[in-house]
Formats: sequence, C-alpha cells, structure tokens
Amino acid sequence: MFSVDCETKAWILTVRPVILAETSGNRQNLYFGAVILARPLVFQLGEKSMALEMNKIDRSRLYGYKELEAVDDQGSRCDLATLAEDGRTLVGRGSTALGWLDADGCWCDKSQLKPVDLDGTEVVPVPSSFGAPIKLFETCSIDDYLQHNMRLVYAAESQDDLADLKAELDRGTIFTFSYSYRGGHEADAGFLLTNDAGEIMIAIGNPTNVNFIGLASPVIESTSEEEGEDDGEMMDFDMI
Repeated sequence: MFSVDCETKAWILTVRPVILAETSGNRQNLYFGAVILARPLVFQLGEKSMALEMNKIDRSRLYGYKELEAVDDQGSRCDLATLAEDGRTLVGRGSTALGWLDADGCWCDKSQLKPVDLDGTEVVPVPSSFGAPIKLFETCSIDDYLQHNMRLVYAAESQDDLADLKAELDRGTIFTFSYSYRGGHEADAGFLLTNDAGEIMIAIGNPTNVNFIGLASPVIESTSEEEGEDDGEMMDFDMI
C-alpha cells in the first residue's frame, strides 16, 4: 500500500509532429506518419512471389498529437493512481494483473486453457501471416470492403517486380486475405488495393456488426379527439 500527495498546479500541453525518412541506395523516401515494420509480408500471385515492406500510417504521427500532463507545485509529473473500493487503498501503474479461476475458485494456469466458440467447439489457432507466403486469389467488391472497420493501414513498397500485381490492382481489383501478426485464436481481414495515386496499400480490419432491424414504422394519427367529439354528439336519453 502506498499513498500519493500531489496537488495539481498546472497542465502542460505538448504537440509532436513526426516525419520519418528512409534511404535505400540512391533513393530517399519520406513517410509522413509512417512506421516501418521490420519484417516484410510476402505475397504470391500466380507463380511469382513478392515481399512488401509495410509502412504503417499512424494518425498521431501524420498530424502530430497532444497530451496533457499534470504537475505539482514543484513541476514534478503526477502519476495516475486508482482508488480501490475500500476508499483508502491506492493502486498505481503496474500494480494490477489478470488471473483465471475455475468454477470452484481455484487458480488456472494459462497453458491449461483452451479457447472455444459459442457452441463449445475448440478454436483452432491461426498461424502468423509472416510465416509463409500469402496466396492472392480471393477478391472482394468495393461494397464488401466498405463493410469493414479498418484499424490499420499500411503503405506497401518493394524492391521486387510488381508489374503484374500493379496491373491487376489498377483494374480495380481488391485482394482479400487473412491477417495475423503473431498468430492467435482468430485472424483479421486483410485487403490489398491501390489508392487514388496508384500506390499499393494494405488495410486491416474487421466486419461491421450492423444488423438490419426493419423499415421505419408509419405514423398513425391519433383518433382520440374524433372519438371524443362523437361521444359528445350522442343523445342522452336520460335527459328526455
């Protein structure tokens, strides 16, 4: 247990734009907002294999970013701590962890756990996409592509001959493939396409879960007033 005595006196705003440069032979490329991955992704189109270097397009590196820092009256940075439910215990950064318990409350080792789907069937792990060449044969329409939420976008470059791939993509073809960086329980949807400038791009995302509920209900006008007027016009035979 520990305590923190930190009175916030000021907020510091920092903005950090980033531009990366890469030199290859006599050629220098500038990637505005790009993070270059160490391993290339190898694709196979027909009998030809090609290695694509993936340059991640990061919004924070593209436009810069800002962050707020809380400091005390001495100018020292304040660290975030969480107050526990007892109202007196402070939990600092790095003081929490995850654990697994069975139905009896006994500790379970992670190696003993097996992932299953909603039907209870064991999920077969998927390999890493960097372990073997990815065969390009499956395509999708632009409507299928737009029905995905893209969480990662890469600009692809290669020293290999991309003439056949470029010609296919310039015709509007969108190749789709399964993508997993390290391997795991499930893979994301990957797309290989070109942008308006003719540059090869790789997009990684997941299908959107937007379900159709139904057409809008028609508006029905209320007839309570009309019914009230009819009741008022009816003859009361007790008055006779």
